[in-house]
Amino acid sequence: MFGQRQSIIVYLHSLKHAKLLRKYGNIHYISRRLKYVVLYCDMNQSDALQEKLNAFPFVKRVEPSYRPFLKTEFENSKPDRAKEYDYKID
Repeated sequence: MFGQRQSIIVYLHSLKHAKLLRKYGNIHYISRRLKYVVLYCDMNQSDALQEKLNAFPFVKRVEPSYRPFLKTEFENSKPDRAKEYDYKID
């Protein structure tokens, strides 16, 4: 259904314009205190969308999320002893 997705963090001057960002992607979270919006879009459209959003006068800055590019499998991680008994790991 969905291709590769990437989140974009859009910092705003005012939250009045947060609803306007709905047409550019799926809004996942709005922080009222820090005035930013987490927006999901297709990964192949993220660069063009960042430039477009940065051109708006109510946007302070736009940052991409680097989570899709980070390795999330850890090699030397030790299993948690409490979980070992809960899940009956042999």
